[in-house]
Amino acid sequence: MIVNKFPQRAGLADGDQGDEKAPYDVVYLKDTDTPLPETINYRTRYAYFKTIARGGKSLIMSCKDLHLSRVVCYKTLRPELVNDAIEQRRLLREARVSALLQHPNTVPTYEVGRDNKGKLYFTMKLVHGYTLREILDYRERYDLGQLVEVVVQIAQALEYAHTHGVIHRDVKPENILVGPYGEVLLLDWGLAKVWHPDGTDSEDPDAEENEGAPGKTMTGRGKLQGSICYMSPEQINRDSAIDGRTDVFSLGSVLYEILCGANPAVGENMEDLKRSALEDAPIAPSTINDLAIPPRLEALAMQCLAKDPAGRPQSAGELIRELNEDWR
Repeated sequence: MIVNKFPQRAGLADGDQGDEKAPYDVVYLKDTDTPLPETINYRTRYAYFKTIARGGKSLIMSCKDLHLSRVVCYKTLRPELVNDAIEQRRLLREARVSALLQHPNTVPTYEVGRDNKGKLYFTMKLVHGYTLREILDYRERYDLGQLVEVVVQIAQALEYAHTHGVIHRDVKPENILVGPYGEVLLLDWGLAKVWHPDGTDSEDPDAEENEGAPGKTMTGRGKLQGSICYMSPEQINRDSAIDGRTDVFSLGSVLYEILCGANPAVGENMEDLKRSALEDAPIAPSTINDLAIPPRLEALAMQCLAKDPAGRPQSAGELIRELNEDWR
């Protein structure tokens, strides 16, 4: 296993980082044997809140579940969005998708509810580790086999999700967490695509593209959903026939970055990155990296990045089989 060779550090279910070690890490008798109140008041279940991350749309905190004497991750909308019907629906969908996808490579969801002011929240396991982004910042310290094993485990999560009719659509190093005990977790299902039973999709009709957004990440309402450097051409083009092969493309982008430390799409601004993602054939990793790259692994990364979905591995399962071959 890769895990104990990776650094250990406290983290969160959303990939953001917390304290090195909190005093509540140790289990004491006072925590396990405290009587449960005769009258359960769910509105006072959580206490000792600490803000640990502020996303574009969400607020993420750690807090203590007083009923179970454990610290959990608590996610809610930012104050300016708490009354936004679309963002409420998306948060609720994220909570339920995360809860329905019960897999070793996903983060367990505990509860969804409303606080004493009626604001939506959900709780999940507070996990520990480094994001793959943090690991790739020091990629020269790690064996390639360790990093490929991370990709394999994320592909397993995707295979499971696709089998259950869910596409992640935001696979990137920031949403991959590597823990100290063997965990490799695919985080943040907030952009997951699901369908109605009749086959119609779940897209919000008023979510329109805004190419003027700064930076390389386009995840907010009114913008492309996802991070442009890891998005497939069909996701950028909002293809209604999108399927699991878009996640194969995104994971191929992660593999490409593992191999050479660069993104397959290049550009100085969003417009250039989008054009590159749609039109440019990626540069072979072996021409970027001074270190030797296994040809079979390079060929697989390039196959995942095919503009036409038909040219890619046709499922996450197929990608797993290829990664488990002797690519060295």
